[in-house]
Amino acid sequence: MSDQMTTTVRMLALLHGYCREHGMPTTQTIDVPESGIRALDLASSIGLPVEEIEGLFLNGVLVGLGATVHAGDRVAFLPYGTPASHPAFFGRGGIEKYAVA
Repeated sequence: MSDQMTTTVRMLALLHGYCREHGMPTTQTIDVPESGIRALDLASSIGLPVEEIEGLFLNGVLVGLGATVHAGDRVAFLPYGTPASHPAFFGRGGIEKYAVA
C-alpha cells in the first residue's frame, strides 16, 4: 500500500481567478500523506497565496487553515471577503477552532 493517497482541491472566488491568472489549474488532484496534511501546508504546497485565504470548506464544513486534510476529503479554499464565509451563512466556529496561530 502506498503512503500517499489523493484528494481533490478546488479554489473558490478570487482564488479561482488567481489560479487562472497564474496558469494554475482551479481544481487539482493532490497527493496527501496517509497521516494527512495541515490545510495551510497544503495551500502553500500548491502555490496559493496563503495570506489571502480565510479558510476552506472541508467536507462541506467551513474550517480554518489549521485543520487536517486527509485523502479523499473534499476541499475548497476560500479567500477573505467571500460571502459564503460570512457568519450569517456558516458561522465562524470552524474557522476559529482551526485557526493558525
